[in-house]
Amino acid sequence: MRLDAIDRKILAALQRDGRMSIADLADEVGLSPSPCLRRVRALEEVGLISRYVAVLDQRKAGLPVSVFVSIKLERQKEEALDAFSAAIRAWPEVLECYLMTGQRDYLLRVVAADLDAYERFLKQKLTRLEGIASIESSFSLEQVKYSHVLPLP
Repeated sequence: MRLDAIDRKILAALQRDGRMSIADLADEVGLSPSPCLRRVRALEEVGLISRYVAVLDQRKAGLPVSVFVSIKLERQKEEALDAFSAAIRAWPEVLECYLMTGQRDYLLRVVAADLDAYERFLKQKLTRLEGIASIESSFSLEQVKYSHVLPLP
């Protein structure tokens, strides 16, 4: 799908406030409500808008600890990668997981209530997975920037 200036305005507005009414959105982007709604539905149908969510404050939700975990697998065969990925997808503590290039195979962002909760996650889940060669945890001291807004070209 090729985006025009109005599509970009719609996406920028919805990234700021996904609960905005179609009337308010239409007013902001300079359309009447019906064509605006058609554009939003088209953006949803092609998957550019994948879902609408509430963004929670991590600290207020009782999960102030962010841990970045680097994982190296014993083998990088497809079966090992698939098994690791399947296990990670099932764990709610893991908010993000990336298959990486370089010295480590995966980078995870894990949230926890405190250091004890992270230690439980590490011992009861992560270290019990087959095929892990090494685990390196780095604790975030401060979140300097967090955004869910994509910079549209």
